[in-house]
Amino acid sequence: MLADITSPADVRALSSSELCALAAEIRSFLISKVHRTGGHLGPNLGAVELTIGVHRVFNSPTDVVLFDTGHQSYVHKMLTGRCSDFDSLRQAGGMSGYPSAAESAHDVVENSHASTALSYADGLAKAFELGAADRRVVAIVGDGALTGGMCWEALNNIGGSSRPVVVLLNDNGRSYDPTAGGFAASLLNGSARGLFEALGLAYIGEVDGHDVHAVENALWEAKSLGRPVVVHCKTVKGKGYEAAETDEADRMHAVGASGAAGGRTWTDAFSDEIVAIGAERPDVVCLTAAMLEPVGLRPFAERFPTRVFDVGIAEQHAVTSAAGMAMGGLHPVVAVYATFLSRAFDQLLMDVALHRLPVTFVLDRAGVTGPDGASHHGMWDASVLPVVPGLRLAAPRDPSSLATLLREAVEVSDGPTVVRYPKAALGPDVPAMRHVSHFDVLREVPDAEVLLISVGPLAGPCLAAAEELASHDIRVDVVDPRWIAPLDPHLVKYSGKYRLVLAVEDTTSTGALGARLGQALTGTPACVATFALPPRFLPHDSRARILRAHGLDAAGITTSVLKRLGVK
Repeated sequence: MLADITSPADVRALSSSELCALAAEIRSFLISKVHRTGGHLGPNLGAVELTIGVHRVFNSPTDVVLFDTGHQSYVHKMLTGRCSDFDSLRQAGGMSGYPSAAESAHDVVENSHASTALSYADGLAKAFELGAADRRVVAIVGDGALTGGMCWEALNNIGGSSRPVVVLLNDNGRSYDPTAGGFAASLLNGSARGLFEALGLAYIGEVDGHDVHAVENALWEAKSLGRPVVVHCKTVKGKGYEAAETDEADRMHAVGASGAAGGRTWTDAFSDEIVAIGAERPDVVCLTAAMLEPVGLRPFAERFPTRVFDVGIAEQHAVTSAAGMAMGGLHPVVAVYATFLSRAFDQLLMDVALHRLPVTFVLDRAGVTGPDGASHHGMWDASVLPVVPGLRLAAPRDPSSLATLLREAVEVSDGPTVVRYPKAALGPDVPAMRHVSHFDVLREVPDAEVLLISVGPLAGPCLAAAEELASHDIRVDVVDPRWIAPLDPHLVKYSGKYRLVLAVEDTTSTGALGARLGQALTGTPACVATFALPPRFLPHDSRARILRAHGLDAAGITTSVLKRLGVK
């Protein structure tokens, strides 16, 4: 059947008896394709009948269909004519793993960050009302997303209006782990109905979210009401695939591409070290925003179950809660993806830094992350965070420096600290020749004219470039700043003696270390350049290919130095 579906109109044309067969075919397709390319499997297996029902009742793209979060949109992509694109899912130049307006008129926003769809829905409904457009808005919202504060701010506005926004609540009881907090408990015991009605929304449910006819009937009823309404569907994450349904960790939330290399990662190194620190420091506690497993806190939680707090998909709350813990004498470690810390910048600035509180932020997936695309590249933190007064920002180059810098971070008692590292396999340790103040000298030769400042894991490419440049009779030293904010005055002094200083960074060029160092060296003979990522949103591709495309590999660094020195 899938081969004949090129638009939602084809879904609406199917007979009622054909829908169960379609659902089965969709699941088979998902299991086959996503295992091959990698991607979000469990959430989509659980949203099959919901998505069929939406496209049977609503007329996309005239009616707008939103997803929260966007990783549950694969079935929507299939039903809007993109089955043939799944071989390129999350591949360079291929289909995004999230809704993408560049792909289809049926996608409106790339809402890969959670708890946003209801605010989009509220705004769209207001725009349609003012424009006298006969268009509906339906948002498929996972219950995990409803742990985020923006959802409740949006529901407060939606429920206070008469605009016909349909909220399809996909209640599977999980984000990665079981959904945290009191709202999840109210869904479980059936007391949430009154909460929605108190906010001004009609309530329909509970509906068996895997009975396509029940879902369709509930959505027709919701549409007929002509007012804000919640359709509460109970679903099972990973439905129809035993390996996913029995996966207690995360119901195969995301799977890697078949044949993908394994091995230890930066997350594994953090996981080991934070457990060791926790054994020595009973004041160290950890917080996660619904990502206990992905950020590597599972072993810590197993060892110290009363010292880990999953606050749900609520990064702002996590940071200010951590501030309260620090005020109470603890040292909180907030482990979060680098891209998601941007959601809590105000809290870090005003609730933590203003009070000089000792909170450590561990930023997983910093820099280029790869196939999840623009919304997940952690390429902003190292450019933005240096403006925070009193904040110290570390970028380890290898497993040993990660352990050392993490320990140094949790020893700080007069302000926030940040340790950032990539989504990548661990390489070998990169030894230092000597230490100067806070930075490490990795390579030093007599009468060097060029200094490469390697930030974090780019130490390896910088050292390889230095060796290649030696074959061109260009003498190059390499240093690792370790702490990239605030700017080390000893590093400034050390850098002033070189003809060319090139800071090589896996972050955006604006506000990067090289830019700040260049300002500090104004008026000196040194020419300082920033070699980093451009200040724009980068598409999905592998980490290695993106770095290479922007010259952040040994060959690219070598070419950049030669060009700047005028060597052909």
